[in-house]
Amino acid sequence: MAVSKTNKKRGALGKGLGALLQDSPQKNSEGGENHPIAGIFEIPLEQIQVNPFQPRTHFDKTALEELAESITVQGIIQPITVRKLADKEYQLISGERRYQASKMAGLDKIPAYVRLANDQQMLEMALIENIQRENLNALEIAHSYQRLLSECDLKQEQLGDRVGKNRTTVNNYLRLLKLPPDIQAGIRDQKISMGHARALINIEDVDKQLAIFNRMITEELSVRKVEALVKDLSEGKEKKEASSQSKTDPVKKYEINKLQQKLASHFGTKVSLKADQKDKGEIKIPFHSTSDLNRILEILDLI
Repeated sequence: MAVSKTNKKRGALGKGLGALLQDSPQKNSEGGENHPIAGIFEIPLEQIQVNPFQPRTHFDKTALEELAESITVQGIIQPITVRKLADKEYQLISGERRYQASKMAGLDKIPAYVRLANDQQMLEMALIENIQRENLNALEIAHSYQRLLSECDLKQEQLGDRVGKNRTTVNNYLRLLKLPPDIQAGIRDQKISMGHARALINIEDVDKQLAIFNRMITEELSVRKVEALVKDLSEGKEKKEASSQSKTDPVKKYEINKLQQKLASHFGTKVSLKADQKDKGEIKIPFHSTSDLNRILEILDLI
């Protein structure tokens, strides 16, 4: 049975960066048939451009200096990977830390694999390589996932296949992008963890989010403590709503709350479901950006 190019590509991406690189073809210098490159080439550092699709936005200076010292003593142990743009012009696919550290170490050339790759493959390779080897912070992973969705025209299920994560995990990262800039900066700078951030996402009011965020920084609160604060805040709101709807049938209230929880779990965001004694009401599904709206529409199978 013939296998389509699309299925071949999806299979390679599912196996990670190694499969992508192994399957990438390169024409020989005489213009013959395509074949994978088997050798390693010494390329001048000045001929290499950084990867514009690099998901990592911050490199620790101390760690780079330590790597530069190691390179000075032992040389480059693992070659970087590049694609050729033109004669004497290359672009990084993976290995930017080694590239930057080599410049710091004063090297003129660096060993590199040369591969063919289009922009989508560049982005996918950079993301997979960094997740596998670089310990990206949660916000960098979230931005990388969002770029794959928007720039490579992937759906969340396809994205999960690419990076080896289930849809719930992918969605948890994407939800971080709904948080206000100050809290996102806290994730980026590792002032708070993924667990802290996930607790804050459940607060709808931005001012209250920031208030708890500032408190957790000042008092160095644990994730469990933050979750307790958010729960107290939520229960206080629920009690207020319950007092205004005291005449509602208890059985009906239970069913409404149960359905509301199911909807929130299904859409990956807090859903408001209200109904009066005449069985009239409304469902509110908040969204915080165009991409978030598209995510909800995708779940509703409207796009």
